[in-house]
Amino acid sequence: MSWINDPATTIVLGYVLIVAAGIILILKLSKDKTRKISTLRLFIQGAAVVGVFMGLIIGPLNKPGTLFYPLGISPRDRLVGAGFLGNQFPDGISLPILACYYPNGRTVTCAIWQLQAYIFPFWNYPRGYNVIYSTSGLEKIGIVLGLIVTAAIILGRSFCGWICPFGLYQDALTRVRKSARLRHLSFSQKTNTALGQSRYIIIAVFMILSVIFASYTIFGAELIPGTKLGGPQGTEAGIVSNINEPFCLVCPMRPLCILIEVAIGQMNWHYISQIVYGPGWITGFYLTSINLIILGVITALALIYRRFWCRICPLGGLTALFSSFTPFKQIALTKLQKDEHKCTKCGVCKRVCPTQATAMYEKKGGDVTESRCMLCARCVEICPYEGALKMTFAGKTVVTSRNWLNENQAGSQQNVD
Repeated sequence: MSWINDPATTIVLGYVLIVAAGIILILKLSKDKTRKISTLRLFIQGAAVVGVFMGLIIGPLNKPGTLFYPLGISPRDRLVGAGFLGNQFPDGISLPILACYYPNGRTVTCAIWQLQAYIFPFWNYPRGYNVIYSTSGLEKIGIVLGLIVTAAIILGRSFCGWICPFGLYQDALTRVRKSARLRHLSFSQKTNTALGQSRYIIIAVFMILSVIFASYTIFGAELIPGTKLGGPQGTEAGIVSNINEPFCLVCPMRPLCILIEVAIGQMNWHYISQIVYGPGWITGFYLTSINLIILGVITALALIYRRFWCRICPLGGLTALFSSFTPFKQIALTKLQKDEHKCTKCGVCKRVCPTQATAMYEKKGGDVTESRCMLCARCVEICPYEGALKMTFAGKTVVTSRNWLNENQAGSQQNVD
C-alpha cells in the first residue's frame, strides 16, 4: 500500500475531488440558463488541460530543479499506457485531442503522432524514444485506431468541444475578441463545407508521406535516400531528418505546448534552443519556423472566425469519420437530437454554433449530429423552446433545451408583483 503515501497519487486524488466539487457547484449555483452549460464546459476544459497533461503539475522531466520535482515521477515516466495495455503500447492512451507528444510525454498522446511514428521511424523497430516495443507497426496502428474508434463511438466529437486543450485556446481567443467588442466573421456554406472536407485531405497527405518515408522497411524499396534506418536513428536520416512525423511540423499545438511549458518553468528553454538548427529553425526538432508561423496564422484566423482550426483539424475529422458517418453514426452513443414539432425555425441554434454546423437547423428532426458538430451543446443551451434540442447518451437525455425566455419573463413579472 505504498501508493497511499505517494505524493503524486495524493495530487491526482485531490485533482479528481476538486473537479467533482467544481462541477456540482456550477450546476447548483449557476443562475443564467443561457450560460450554465458554457460555464460548465469552460471549467471542464480547464480541468482537462491539467488532466491530459498531468505533467504540468507532476514534473514532466522528472529531473532535479524542475518546478514540481518533489511531487515524484510523472505519468510520462511511469508510462501510463503500459500500465493499461502492457509493454506492447507504452506511448500513452490515444484520445482524439491534440495532446502533443513532444513536450508532454505519454499520459495521453495525439493519435496523429502515433499513426505517423508507428509507420516511420518505428515500423517493426523494437525501440522508440526511451521505450521498448514488442509489437509490429501494424499492430500498434491497430491499437491506436481501435482506441480512436471506441472513443468516437462513445463520446463522438465531444472530445473537441469539451476536452481538447487547443479548443480551449481558441475559445480564449473568442473571449478576447468579444472583450474588444469585435464581431466574428462567418464563411459561406460552400467554403465551410470545403474546409470540413480538407480535414481528410490533410490526414491522407501526411499519412502517405509517412508511408513514403517507411517504404524501405515496409516494401523493401527505398524511395527517399537515407530512409533505410528505422527507430531513433531514422530521425537523423537524410531528407527526413526531424520531419519523420510530418504533420507535427505544421501542427499549431506543438509550439503552443512547448512555449507554455517553457513559460511556467516546466521545460528548459536552453535545452530547446540548443537542439534546434538550420536556417530560421526550419529543420528544428522541437520548435521550427514553420510551426511558429502556422501557430501565428491559426491564432489570427481563430480571432476572426470562431474555432477556425476545428474546421480543418484532421484529428477532429478522424473522430467525425467514426461517429458521424454510416455505419458508425447508427451505433454512436452521444448524439444531438431534434424534435421537429417543437422547433420554430428561429435560427438561433445556427447562429451560435462555433463551427457553423447547420444540420440542427436544416434537418427536420431526429439525430442531427454531423461531422462539424463538436457536441458543445451551445445550441441546446440557447434554444428557447422546451425539448426542441437535446443531447443524449445511450438514448438517455443528458441536457435539453429549456423555455428560458418565458421563464425569465415570468420571473420578471413575479418581481414586479
